[in-house]
Amino acid sequence: MANEHVIEMRDITKKFGDFVANDHINLQLRKGEIHALLGENGAGKSTLMNMLAGLLEPTSGEIAVNGQVVQLDSPSKAASLGIGMVHQHFMLVEAFTVAENIILGSEVTKNGVLDIKEATKEIKALSERYGLAVDPAAKIEDISVGMQQRVEILKTLYRGADILIFDEPTAVLTPSEIQELVEIMKSLVKEGKSLILITHKLDEIRAVADRVTVIRRGKSIETVEIAGASNQDLAEMMVGRSVSFKTDKVKAQPQETVLSIKDLVVLENRGVPAVKNLNLDVRAGEIVGIAGIDGNGQTELIQAITGLRKVKSGTITLKGQNIVGASPRTITEMQVGHVPEDRHRDGLVLQLSISENIALQTYYKEPMSSKGILNYNNIYQHARKLMNEFDVRAASEYVPAKALSGGNQQKAIIAREVDRDPDLLIVSQPTRGLDVGAIEYIHKRLIEERDKGKAILVVSFELDEILNVSDRIAVIHDGKIQGELDPETTNKQELGILMAGGELKKEEGNV
Repeated sequence: MANEHVIEMRDITKKFGDFVANDHINLQLRKGEIHALLGENGAGKSTLMNMLAGLLEPTSGEIAVNGQVVQLDSPSKAASLGIGMVHQHFMLVEAFTVAENIILGSEVTKNGVLDIKEATKEIKALSERYGLAVDPAAKIEDISVGMQQRVEILKTLYRGADILIFDEPTAVLTPSEIQELVEIMKSLVKEGKSLILITHKLDEIRAVADRVTVIRRGKSIETVEIAGASNQDLAEMMVGRSVSFKTDKVKAQPQETVLSIKDLVVLENRGVPAVKNLNLDVRAGEIVGIAGIDGNGQTELIQAITGLRKVKSGTITLKGQNIVGASPRTITEMQVGHVPEDRHRDGLVLQLSISENIALQTYYKEPMSSKGILNYNNIYQHARKLMNEFDVRAASEYVPAKALSGGNQQKAIIAREVDRDPDLLIVSQPTRGLDVGAIEYIHKRLIEERDKGKAILVVSFELDEILNVSDRIAVIHDGKIQGELDPETTNKQELGILMAGGELKKEEGNV
C-alpha cells in the first residue's frame, strides 16, 4: 500500500468541560504490527482509543485511516472502515448464545427471518481461521471469562475488522488464558491484521508488541521500538520517575491470631461445596497470601468471612468471637476492611459520586451524617483528603465513580477500607487493572498496614504479587489449602505444583 500507516492520529485533543483528557496526542499504527499504548491509570489511553472506535469525537485534531482523513462519529462508521474494539468490560448479553451475541446488530436473514444456521457456519469458519475455538450454541453465562473474550474478538472479526483495539485485555484472565491470548494476537497479525494493545503491563508488551507509545497525564511522551527499551525505561517514561519492581520490607513480627478458620465448608451457587474443610489462621502483623487458580473456592471463602455467603459448617473466629451467621455490617463494625475482587459489582455504586462511594462504610455515622441527615460538606472534604493521599485521579470529587479509570476506582476502594483502620484487612485482587506506579504504591501501603500490626489476607492470581507482599503463602486447590510455603524460599514452580493439586517432596517446600 502507498502509506504504511493504517492509522494516523494527529494532535488529538479531547476535553470534558475544563478537564483535558488528551492533549495533542500523536499515534501511528503500521500495517501488520502490534502497537502498545502504555500509560498509568487515568493517563488517557482508553479515551484516545474510544475516539478511534467512534465512541467519542475529538475536540481538535484529525484521524486518518489508510491515508484518508475521516470523521469517526459512531461505532458503525468505525466498523465500516475496518476498526473494531475489544472492550475491557465485555459488551455481551449473558442470556444470549455465543452466536447470538456475535451477530447482534449484524444479523444474517433469509427471507426476512434470522438465519442462525448460516451465521453459525460463518462463526465456525472464523473460529478455525484465527484459532478462536468457541461453541456457538453455548450461553455466555455458562462460559469462562477467557471464552467470553474470544466472543468479543470474534464480534469484531465478524464485522470485517482489519484494525483491532484491545483495551486492557488480560485484566480478568488467568495466566493460561493470557498465554492463549498472546498466541491469538500473533495469529491475527499473521493474517494481516493490525493491533493496538492498551495496557500498563510491561511483560505483556514485551511478549507481543513491536512498538510502544507512552502516554503520561494525557500527553504522548515517546514512541519506541520494544527491542530497544528495558522495562525500567518504559516504567520511568510511564510514571515520570524511577519505579521499584520489588517491595522492600522487614521480616514480619506476627502477634496474636486475629482470624482463625476451622473445618470450613461453604457451598457455591449450585449447592456444591466450594470450600471443603478448610483451615487457615491470619495473625496480627503479617500478610497471608492465598495463591490459586481462579475457581478453586477463593471467592466463596472471602464471601463467607465477610458475611456475604452462608457457611455450611465449621467456624470463623475473629478476635476470639465466632462470626458465622453474623451480618456483613456486624462484621464490618468489628474492624474488618474488605476490598472485593469485582470492584464494579461489589466495590462501588457506579452511578454515585466518588465522594459518596468513599463514604459507603461511614455515611450513617458522625461526622458524615447527623440524625439521619447526610453532611455533604464533610463527605466531600473527607473524599478530597483521601483522593490526595491515595492519588485517586478524577476531574473532581463530585464525578460519578463510573467516570474514573479502573485503577483509580480500585485506589478509591482501598482508600475507603484502609482509612477505617481495620484490624483485619481482606484484599482480593488488590492490583487488578493497576499500572506499575499504582502497584508499587498499593504494595507499600499493604506492608505499612502490616507494620502497624494489622492482619492482612490477600487473594491474588498474580504470583509475582503473592511472592512480593506475602509473609506466608497458602495455596488453595479444590476448596482446600493444599500447602503453605515461605515466599523467601519458594518459587513459581513450587506454587504451580500445589495450585494444580500436586504435592511437593520434603526438600521442595515446607508443606
